[in-house]
Amino acid sequence: MNETAHALGASATFWELIERRAALTPDRPVLIQDDHTLTFGELRDRCERVAAGLYGLGVRPGSVVAWQLPTRLETALLSFALTRLGAVQSPVIPFYRDREVGFALRESKAAFFAVPGTWRGFDHTAMAHRIAADLEQPPQVLEAYEELPDGDPAVLPPPPADGTAVRWIYWTSGTTSDPKGVLHTDRSLIAGGSCLAHALHLSADDIGSMAFPFAHIAGPDYTVMLLLYGFPAVLFEQFAMPGALDGYRRHGVTVAGGSTAFYSMFLTEQRKDPTRKVVPTLRLLAGGGAPKPPEIYHAVVREMGIQLTHGYGMTEVPMITMGAPDDTVEHLAETEGRPPEGMEIRITDEDGKPRPYGTDGEVRLRGEAVCQGYLNAARDAFDADGFLVTGDVGHLLESGHLVLTGRLKDIIIRKGENISAKEIEDLLHRHPGVADAAVIGLPDEERGERVCAVVEQPAGARALTLAELAGYLRTEGLAVHKLPEQLEVVDALPRNETLRKVLKYRLREQFS
Repeated sequence: MNETAHALGASATFWELIERRAALTPDRPVLIQDDHTLTFGELRDRCERVAAGLYGLGVRPGSVVAWQLPTRLETALLSFALTRLGAVQSPVIPFYRDREVGFALRESKAAFFAVPGTWRGFDHTAMAHRIAADLEQPPQVLEAYEELPDGDPAVLPPPPADGTAVRWIYWTSGTTSDPKGVLHTDRSLIAGGSCLAHALHLSADDIGSMAFPFAHIAGPDYTVMLLLYGFPAVLFEQFAMPGALDGYRRHGVTVAGGSTAFYSMFLTEQRKDPTRKVVPTLRLLAGGGAPKPPEIYHAVVREMGIQLTHGYGMTEVPMITMGAPDDTVEHLAETEGRPPEGMEIRITDEDGKPRPYGTDGEVRLRGEAVCQGYLNAARDAFDADGFLVTGDVGHLLESGHLVLTGRLKDIIIRKGENISAKEIEDLLHRHPGVADAAVIGLPDEERGERVCAVVEQPAGARALTLAELAGYLRTEGLAVHKLPEQLEVVDALPRNETLRKVLKYRLREQFS
């Protein structure tokens, strides 16, 4: 990390980081959307006016403000205006509906709720009032899509000085139960973003992109990079290929990504015309949030002629490990990268005892980027040594690189033998008749669980059979007891709306 970025990274609060960057490069762009550009200086000045407008509506330091807004310049302004006030903000993914939103409002006891009105055909204001009618302490509903509150900054109290106070409540995706409210501080988010920026070797000459919801934990994580290094990012309110390509090309984006699904979408577009780079200025795809099959890495490098670095993060810890552009090909393809300085990774057995290098166990974490726990159950997330218990399974190499092999809940137990779904999925991604794949365990009276492969096939591919699939996996060296006993071919795997993770619980419900 260069000296300027290192000094900025020592900021105590988000607002201090914004002020310092605005003083250094006030006229450089920070956020770009369509034909609109916001500079670092404008970000600071407009946030102060929005903060004053919110103050006039009754928002105070410590007020809980939930917001469910799309990825827009106005959303960033509202969020960082709340950091200026020292409010506690609870971002909610825009695609969530009554059940998830109602749970978040009820659990956080939000006093204010900012919504975009009618967005993409759905009336968020009506939903907000519908939910509020059932709450003992209903929030004040604010419409904040294009018009934000405005006021004179002279009325504002001093900005917050304590970066270790909980001021962010992020929500896990809640696939089979209610979501959890994850508690973050300014310092934990700044630590995560600082580590990400350092790992990717970015510079002031780069142009980034946000194709994921700003309400995701990746929103502040990514914004920290912009503030540290002084480069801009292009925002996409709605991301879909090939429509988004015009924005990448027009603004000269150099760094893109999000998750494995995003890499696959770029590859699909590149393959339409292999003779031309799909985005001429693009030099790096980077992301995390979902497992990366090695074949995806090799395909991106081979066919797009750019680098791909993948990492490991979660709502509880936005940056755990990250591949670096100068890592070896083997490490970039086969691992999730290394942790930054200050991030401790412990691989343990089921009793919490450390396991040696190269041996699978549960991944546990300790460091500044780790959250403060969960809303209403803050300490339940940690073991006796203060490590966050993740539920992920993997092992460390002696080089410090982490290899993830699955989730505790994603281990298939067949006749008493543990089978990693990810091991089979990585092999399936190499098959020319497979576009994407998910492997699940299904209840089986004889075996306990049976292995089921659910695949998408490329357009025009010959129909895949279970016998052919099993034969292929045998030639790839997969042990016989791990071979799928059921094959399901689907048009599209079910995914969430944030980082496009496959929702395996839906597949289990469908095929059990």
